[in-house]
Amino acid sequence: MIDIHSHILPGIDDGAKDLSESLALLNIAQNDGITHMVATPHIHIGRFNNSVTQLYNDISTLKAQVLANNINIKLAVAAEIRLDVELMSLVLGNKLPFIGTLDSVNYLLLELPHSHVPQGYDKFINWLAKKNIKVVIPHPERNRDIQSNPFYINHLKQLGCDFQLTASSIEGSWGEIARRISIDMLEKGLVTYVASDAHSVKRRPPILSNAKKIVTNLIGENKAYDLFFTNPMLLTESLFNE
Repeated sequence: MIDIHSHILPGIDDGAKDLSESLALLNIAQNDGITHMVATPHIHIGRFNNSVTQLYNDISTLKAQVLANNINIKLAVAAEIRLDVELMSLVLGNKLPFIGTLDSVNYLLLELPHSHVPQGYDKFINWLAKKNIKVVIPHPERNRDIQSNPFYINHLKQLGCDFQLTASSIEGSWGEIARRISIDMLEKGLVTYVASDAHSVKRRPPILSNAKKIVTNLIGENKAYDLFFTNPMLLTESLFNE
């Protein structure tokens, strides 16, 4: 399986606290059958001001440690980027790491605030599209506005967004509403990726296999394979070939 959303780089956001936790998370992932992971630390202006240069340096360091510790997982780096009007300058300055490139289109993992869908989100997504950037929305099922009003899912889809569900949401770990939205989106064919959004060993580990079983039972083996293997690999192939 290919995990396109994880917070495994040590000490730079609310994910792995240190190198030992990063390595522990990677061991858990390997034991779960994950072969590729994209580290996607937060870029959240004013809170996690991570830069592209820093992220590339950090992933190189982690790759060396993975090799030294005989962990057989391929690593790449991108970022989970919080929607903010100030992102425009980073886009124009080519200072945001993309989650992948498909058919010459750049893909951005664009996080909505957990509490709401911000005003002007549609204008910003349309502006990105004009810059040849397609949006992947992580964990839409956990957003409170979306939980209250499914209109947002349909509108985001109309705007051209792809959706990435959190594996543990499908299992019910984020509550019944998030689980129900996840199941509904899966049944309607609205999901392109499932990822772990791993943050920590105890509370949010990188485990995909449990969700994969549920998804397989729900929509069939072939469609589940696309969500956990084919689509993530196509999206991130350019990252792993760098």
